[in-house]
Amino acid sequence: MIDPQTQANKFIKNMGRSEGDCLSCYKLSDKALIKNLEIAIPLGRWVLIENIGEYIDPSLEPILLKNLQKQGTSYYLKLGDKSVQWNEDFKLFMTTTLPNPHYSPETSVKVSILNFAITPSGLEEQMLNNFVQLEMPDLQEKKNQIVEENARSAKVLYDIETSILEALDTDQILDLLKTDDLINILDDSAKTQTEISERQVISSETEKEIDKTRAQFVPVAFRASLLFFCIVDLNLIDPMYQYSLQWFQRLFASAVNNSEQSEDADSRVQILNNFFTLSLYQNVCRSLFEANKLIFSTLLCVKILFGNNELDPAEWRFFLAGAAGTIDEVPNPTEWLGDVEWIQTYRQLFVMDRDLPAFKGITEYFREYNKKFKKIFDSLEAHEEPIPGDWNTSLNSFEKIILLKVIRPDAVTKAIQNFIIEKIGQKYVEPPTFRLDACFGDSANVTPLVFVLSSGSDPIAFFNKYAKEIGMDTRCQTISLGSG
Repeated sequence: MIDPQTQANKFIKNMGRSEGDCLSCYKLSDKALIKNLEIAIPLGRWVLIENIGEYIDPSLEPILLKNLQKQGTSYYLKLGDKSVQWNEDFKLFMTTTLPNPHYSPETSVKVSILNFAITPSGLEEQMLNNFVQLEMPDLQEKKNQIVEENARSAKVLYDIETSILEALDTDQILDLLKTDDLINILDDSAKTQTEISERQVISSETEKEIDKTRAQFVPVAFRASLLFFCIVDLNLIDPMYQYSLQWFQRLFASAVNNSEQSEDADSRVQILNNFFTLSLYQNVCRSLFEANKLIFSTLLCVKILFGNNELDPAEWRFFLAGAAGTIDEVPNPTEWLGDVEWIQTYRQLFVMDRDLPAFKGITEYFREYNKKFKKIFDSLEAHEEPIPGDWNTSLNSFEKIILLKVIRPDAVTKAIQNFIIEKIGQKYVEPPTFRLDACFGDSANVTPLVFVLSSGSDPIAFFNKYAKEIGMDTRCQTISLGSG
């Protein structure tokens, strides 16, 4: 684990300061926070407060508002019951792990809010760089060199323009015209610009070739980006389901190194996408409750289908939310649906008919041929029954699930399982059994294994047995936390 001080030092280094410029990294709950701020402000040091929520402690108000009072030639800030001398070099940074925080207008005017949350397109580019770095390190190195060379050339051109403007200063123009200095400056500048332009043309051609090669593997990065935001959404099911980008990148690197190699780019993309998707599924399933594993499989499948433009967003929205609003009631034409059930069924059919093009005409067809649908309603395997009429061929497999949900919602679970098998394979509805050796293989000295125990479970004997099998039983230490 990275300790807060190391994390703070890394943050400050990225901001262009040395590690010694950082006093420390704190949380709002730290009792010594105000005391350390009293020390940091006069010295002009930088302080990082992490894990800020949507509520900011009032004790920080004087700093955020910069309520300074001048005493002599210096400015002082009243912090708590003390006045501390203000140093302009002092800076206060606050970070939050909240995915979508909402700060009040009063807070927003006191601070500068920067959103560092990763976006799908940003993550896609990052994962593409990671892949090329692992798969083709020479190509990535060449790409980096071109970027650096272009940056240096841009700086040289800027310096040339600046020197020409300085030479044309009105106070010196007459003196320059009497000599050849201006002509020499312009001549040297023209030569330098020509050389840089020639190099940039060559670099541009090389960069195009590199980007063409990289572009072949964009589907790998795109799939990785889809999968990451799929597992990020799991915290909506249970707050315990949290997955870091660093863990995800390590898993991706492992997939790149361990998957089957191929000289053909399209074949390599297919192999890696399949390998990484299955690897992610198996790893994430270890940390899910049994009841949530099919939900994860469904999310995984749907994300992939959306990425391939194989799923209609309107149909997915209807599947999740159903029909809303009121409609004009019509008499119940069926003998096998009660009046209440008919009203619910008709409302959904009416909205499907109105909003989803694939179901145009379904309302009238159901009212006229409702007896044909009774077989689905009565069947023990309703998800296996064909849809009556031409609907069986005109509807795709997901649209059939939508219609099944209207008639037999209890059969949707099995239908979803069949849908997942059809789209991404049988392995995604068969969660892997727990294997300690596989978990241990994915761990590292910075990636600990944490067992979340349920009532009556005790993995100690299982753990000790495995430690003995791999010859590490002598290195195991057991610490009892005791009651409380």
